[in-house]
Order: sequence, then C-alpha cells, then structure tokens
Amino acid sequence: MCSLLLVPLALTAAPALAQVRAVPTQPATEREALRGVEVILLNEGAAPVPAEGPRQIEVTAADGTRMTLERLPAPAATIAPGGFAKARYVPVAYAARPAPSTAGELPPGVGSAYPADARAAASAAAANADGETEVRGSAGTASGFLARFAPHEPIYGAFGAGDSGTKLQFSFAFQPFSNESALSGFKFAYTQTMFWRLDLPSGPFEHTTYSPEIFYEKAVDETATFGIGWRHDSNGEGPATSIDSNRIFARFTKAFDLGGNWRAEVTPQAWIYVGKQGVAPDLNRYWGNASLGLTVVKPDSLKLSLNVRGDFETGRGAAELFASYPLADLGGGFGLYLFGQGFTGHGEALDDFRRRDTHGRIGISLTR
Repeated sequence: MCSLLLVPLALTAAPALAQVRAVPTQPATEREALRGVEVILLNEGAAPVPAEGPRQIEVTAADGTRMTLERLPAPAATIAPGGFAKARYVPVAYAARPAPSTAGELPPGVGSAYPADARAAASAAAANADGETEVRGSAGTASGFLARFAPHEPIYGAFGAGDSGTKLQFSFAFQPFSNESALSGFKFAYTQTMFWRLDLPSGPFEHTTYSPEIFYEKAVDETATFGIGWRHDSNGEGPATSIDSNRIFARFTKAFDLGGNWRAEVTPQAWIYVGKQGVAPDLNRYWGNASLGLTVVKPDSLKLSLNVRGDFETGRGAAELFASYPLADLGGGFGLYLFGQGFTGHGEALDDFRRRDTHGRIGISLTR
C-alpha cells in the first residue's frame, strides 16, 4: 500500500482550537519536510476563529519517518464558520525510529489514512470557498475571496540577450460562483504579455498583448479535466492598427503518474476563429487551429512544459518551452522559481505575428 497513515495530533491547544481540525499534507521524506509542510485548517465550529491551528502536530512521512512539526509565524487571519485556511509547519523534532506502517498499530480513534484525509480536506476546502479572507498589514486590512483565485498561465519576468529583450507576463483565473453552485465550473481569466526592449536606448515596451478568457471546465476524473470557452487576444491599439483575435476553443488535460512523485500531462487544444481580426485577416495561417501541450513535473522540483501550435496547410507555427525550479529548494526561503523560456516560430508577439523569431530568456517566476 503506497500510502501510510498521517496522524495530526495537537500537542498544545487553546480553547478556540477545539473547533479547528488540522489536516497536513504528507511529506515524502524528512528532507522534504524541512522545506515546510502545508496544513489545511478547517473551522468545524459555528463561530469565526483565528487561523492559527495547533502550535505543534505529529506526522508520519511516506518513508515511515515520524516527526513533530511546529507552526511558522503568519499574518493574522480569521477562519469563517465552515471555512478553511492554510498554514505552514516545519520540523522541530524527529522520532528515533520509523513509525509502523500498519493502520492497526495506531492509537484508537487517532487519525485516518492519509489519502482519505487529504481528499476530505480538499473536498471541505472546495465546498467552503465562499468565505472572505482578511490580510492585516501595515497599510491596513485588505479582504478578498482569495480561495476563488488560481494561477493560470505563468507569471514571470525573463531576460534575453540582444533583441530578445525582456518578456513579462501576468496571469490569473477567477471563479465567480461557489463550488456548491451548478455554475461553479465557469471561470474568468486574464493574461497580459509585454515585451520590454531594454536593449534599446529608451527601453520602450514594444509589444503588449491583452488576453481575457471566459470558459467552463469540469473534471472528468482525478486525472483529467475538460474545458470549453472563448478567448480574446488584442494588441490594444486603435482601428487603423488593431489586431483582435476571437477564438472559441476546446481543450483537455490528462495526467499520468510516472512514479517517484513525477507526473506527465498532455493537453491538446483546438479552436475556431470568430468575428473580425482587425488588420490581420491572415492570422490563422500563422497561429493555426490547434496546439499540443506536454508537461513533465515533480512538485517542489523541476517542471518542463512545451507548447506547440501551427497550421498544417501553411507549415507555419511556433513552439515555446518553459523550464522552472523552486528557489525555496536551494535554501533561503525564497518563494520564487528560477525560470527559463525559449521560443521559436511565428507570432510570439501578436502585432508582429508574421515575423519568425528564435529567442531564449532566463529570469524568475511567481507561478508556473
């Protein structure tokens, strides 16, 4: 049995903690736990409570190592009734020998099998994404439905030599309806891609592409998700030079377990163009009508993503490669990724889509 038992055991408690259940994710090894273990705090009571959780918990890693984790300091926040928050814990002590892997050897009534706990926590978190999250800082308290936001395309800044310049991208997805709603699969996303020519004297932003999306997606099973929607890409210019692409797309992602915590993902996508395209009626002959994404990733480690698109009739298209590695793994507590990006083909910039380029850049990313 590949999963061992994970036993959250509160070693210290305050009265408010009686209604908070702490559900840790299971680290693979002691070394992995040193980078921090994410713990979901579920408020099972009828009143708001501080998002603190127990000061210490005991967990068993996948390799059988038992250890005690202690909560890291975090900004003050509140968990609404039925809501959840995330906390991060790090090891403070370790057991002298591995814990037994048999469920029957655990103290009666303590804990449950790790996968079951993880699924239960994920379900509870998804079902209670309605709560507002407050973040208190030096500028005051800011609030938002943060559980509704998710990474979409990578957020990064990458720098290249010569005319490769700097490529910056910002992207997010937002779910307006709660997970309990029949419309929970509808999402809005926005991506903005900018090309900053730092190699030129004035350092101008030469190209910018604005890309809002509306789509609906649904999980087919635990390893596959289907989506359909509309995407608009624009260079943001006036009628004389405007390029506007409107596409209806369908896409599908399937994940495959490669073992050793590695997985592969395959993402085919197809689209049709609708409406006018401004001064670029031949855009489809360079962008094509389909793409294929291939990803190999190990969480908290290396990720490689390749996306290929094109038009079979014209032979034009492009390929883009992303490579990233978390800097947190190198020590220092950086919550960033070392990021590399390479592109070859037509249409990296929307308003220069007929140009064929090859560029390589390196930088950092916030998401990947």
